[in-house]
Amino acid sequence: MILLESHNYIIQTTLQDKFAKPSALDVQFVDFDGVRFRLSTPEKKTILMLSMSIRCWDELVRYGALELLQREYGGLLRAQPEPDYNVSLDVDLEQGPPEGEARETFIKNLALLKRNALAAPFERAFTAQKQLESSGGSGELMQVHYRDEEAIYIQAAPDRVTVIFSTVFREETDRIFGKVFLQEFVDARRLPQIQNAPQVLFTNREPPLEIRAVPGLRDSDEIGYVTFVLFPRHFTPLTAAGTISHIQLFRDYLHYHIKCSKAYMHSRMRHRVAEFQKILNRAKTEVATTERKTASGRTLGR
Repeated sequence: MILLESHNYIIQTTLQDKFAKPSALDVQFVDFDGVRFRLSTPEKKTILMLSMSIRCWDELVRYGALELLQREYGGLLRAQPEPDYNVSLDVDLEQGPPEGEARETFIKNLALLKRNALAAPFERAFTAQKQLESSGGSGELMQVHYRDEEAIYIQAAPDRVTVIFSTVFREETDRIFGKVFLQEFVDARRLPQIQNAPQVLFTNREPPLEIRAVPGLRDSDEIGYVTFVLFPRHFTPLTAAGTISHIQLFRDYLHYHIKCSKAYMHSRMRHRVAEFQKILNRAKTEVATTERKTASGRTLGR
C-alpha cells in the first residue's frame, strides 16, 4: 500500500529533470479527482508552462483561489491561462533557484498547484471562524463540487469549522467497507494518544443538518456523508497547512483503502481455492493400468 502525497509526483520529477537538462516537452496527464495538467514548452525549451484544469474552478475563484495563487506564485501566474485550462504558470528554468534545497522547495511548491487552489475555501473558513468568535452567528456555507455527484461543504462557526464530504458508493460492498473504515475513525479517537483528533461522523443517505437545506441533494443509498469537526487547535498558524493537506486527501484515501481491501480479499480467496484444489487432486484414486493375459499369452480385450 502506497502513501498518497499532496503534491503531484509527475510535475515534481519532470521539473527536476528539466532543470537539470532543459529540452522540448509537451505532456498531458490527469491527477486524482479528474484534474487535468499539461506541461509544455510552447516558445523555447527553457520556458516551461504548467497548466491546470479543475472542475470546480469557478467556485474556488469565488472563495479566493486567485488571490491565494498570486500569493504563492507571484509573477509566475499568467494573466491569461492556456486555452481549455483554468490557470497557467510560466517557469523560466534559467531564472530558477540554484541546485539544492532552495530548488527542491521551489519545485515542490509548483507540484502543489492543485492543493493550493483547493486550499482557498479552507483558509477562508479558518479566517471567518476567528471573526465569529466575537460576533457570533455562522459563516457562509461554501460548496466545492470537485467531482461528479460529489462535493465538499465547508462552514465556519464561532467555535469550529465543519467540513462535510459527500461521497458515492457505487457498490453494496463499497458501502459496507466504507462503514467499517469510518467506524474505525470513531473507535480510534478513544485512544488516549489521539483524543485531540478531529471528530468524524458518518451518515448514509440522509445529509447532515448543516447542509440539509442545500437544493439538489440526492436521496439514495449510494450517497454517504462524512463530517469532520475542526476546532481552533486543528488550524493554528503551525498546523493549518498540514490540516488542509490531509483533509483534501480524505476522499481519495477512503476509496483507495476500499479498493486495496477488496484486492487483498480476492487474492486470499484465490489462494484458498488453489489450496483446496491441491487437496482434491491428492484425493483422486488411481486407476490400475496393468494388462491381463490368458494362458496362451493373448491380451484380454484385443
